[in-house]
Amino acid sequence: MTIRLPRPVFDADASAGGLGKLPDWNLGDLYAAPDAPEVARDMAELVTACAAFAADYEGKLATLDASGMLDCIRRHERIEALAGRVMSYAGLRYYQNTVDAMRAKFLSDCQDKVTEYTTPLVFFSLEFNRIEDDAYTALFSANDAIARYKPVFDRMRAMKPYQLSDELERFLHDQSTVGASAWNKLFDETMAGLSITVAGEAEPMSLEAVLNLLSEPERPRREAAARALAEVFGNNIKLFSRVHNTLAKEKEIEDRWRKMPTPQTARHLSNDVEPEVVAALRNAVVAAYPKLSHRYYRLKAKWMGLGKLQVWDRNAPLPMEEKKTVGWEDARETVLAAYASFAPEMADLAKPFFEKGWIDAGVKPGKAPGAFAHPTVTEVHPYVMLNYLGKPRDVMTLAHELGHGVHQVLAAPQGEMLSQTPLTLAETASVFGEMLTFRKLLAQAATPAERKILLAGKVEDMINTVVRQIAFYDFECKLHAARRAGELTPEDIGTLWMSVQGESLGDAFEFMEGYESFWAYIPHFVHSPFYVYAYAFGDGLVNALYALYEEGLPGFEDKYFEMLKAGGSKHHRELLAPFGLDASDPAFWDKGLSMIASMIDELEAMEA
Repeated sequence: MTIRLPRPVFDADASAGGLGKLPDWNLGDLYAAPDAPEVARDMAELVTACAAFAADYEGKLATLDASGMLDCIRRHERIEALAGRVMSYAGLRYYQNTVDAMRAKFLSDCQDKVTEYTTPLVFFSLEFNRIEDDAYTALFSANDAIARYKPVFDRMRAMKPYQLSDELERFLHDQSTVGASAWNKLFDETMAGLSITVAGEAEPMSLEAVLNLLSEPERPRREAAARALAEVFGNNIKLFSRVHNTLAKEKEIEDRWRKMPTPQTARHLSNDVEPEVVAALRNAVVAAYPKLSHRYYRLKAKWMGLGKLQVWDRNAPLPMEEKKTVGWEDARETVLAAYASFAPEMADLAKPFFEKGWIDAGVKPGKAPGAFAHPTVTEVHPYVMLNYLGKPRDVMTLAHELGHGVHQVLAAPQGEMLSQTPLTLAETASVFGEMLTFRKLLAQAATPAERKILLAGKVEDMINTVVRQIAFYDFECKLHAARRAGELTPEDIGTLWMSVQGESLGDAFEFMEGYESFWAYIPHFVHSPFYVYAYAFGDGLVNALYALYEEGLPGFEDKYFEMLKAGGSKHHRELLAPFGLDASDPAFWDKGLSMIASMIDELEAMEA
């Protein structure tokens, strides 16, 4: 039976702002409460299962036949499900209110226990990678039941050249809770606890609320928000610099011990993507800056009657655009209708998110900024977090995160080991969901002006997804390279940041004093180094897929669903083959970028 949690003290009903009743999470599908007996039960099973697993298999993996190895793998999956369920619950509660000391304590205590309990399992990947290649091939060719797991272990064996001694790997596992994880929490709690005073606003605001002001129609209000952010980031810049310096140095030390050839290698391995594919993507985007962002922002400056754009104009609505607040029910119906127009099954998969407490939408004190979809474990379901403020872009964010959720639901039958999709492919369904929603809205545009506004909004979103994220990637590459030479001052980091901002945004912009600190609030740099290129990968991939869908590729819908159902069971080359696409071909990325350029072409033609 599902037990519904009590609603938090802060009511997410935003009806006064025209949003309607915004949903909260029902985390009862994981656990009823932190002190629920099921939490203690699963923790007890976890510690017992880990100890028994180590006793039964340590030093013996190479002796197992196919049947014995299959049993071993399934027991490992059960352990992953137990740990994943506990940590999902603790993490989601924490992100609902990161400044709540008891939630932070519960998360930390769970991390400590799970880390301690799973330490005996460190041998598994290390010993597995010592199995001889011929024996490994024979083992995973024995029957279909074990062969389906081969992609997981192929990715594991890709780490073979970089693994350390068993003792060092255990040490790294044990100290992980006081390493990057602790710095991540410090960053999250600092950001969630910021109280920002913006000139002209009635009361101090959270980071999320101030960032939202940057897309308000009133230019003085946007400027006040940008300057308030610069002041707060500047006041905290030593802390943010310390977080980035420490994490980059920690990564450099571990990479050096593992003999990783580049700081990006670990991310490429975890994404199951070749460095040359990422390089082809990065180079194609950078080469396209002049025909994409540079060209579009010159056009936007003209529309706004400005000689130069300031940073607070980047996401500003167009002058002819009426301020619009989209209520929650309207957003829900818009996205579900767009999904249903592609395939009714997709809308059916998305509906439970709205109906069963799988979305937490409201902006609340202490809530983590941004948005995400968390898959939890395959025996439960994903949860989506939003900070919904009724902006048209918030509707696209809803479409994006629901795409992740649908993808995660479809991949869940693969099981714990095979359902997790590499980041590069994880963005496929989310960006496709956005594109479906945009195309539906565009088809409904009643006037040329409405079409122009929709096109411009989509171009800006795509520039943010492709150009901005590749600029972020270049910034991280520069940051990690520079950190290897020594400690970086806040000024050093700011210089690196500005070097990519000017290159990517182009000559239509000038940058206010203080913008050099805006690297400080990007969570991906802290939580997931080099994650950001996955957004550009996903956008380029979806542009190519959507072009095939519009061209009427036979069986597209079935092929698309099969791709999502595969989860992490196939390499990107296998997944794209049915569509006739190849991400290793540089022309593939040019095809995706051309879609953005064609939208800018249409916008320019409207000016003629």
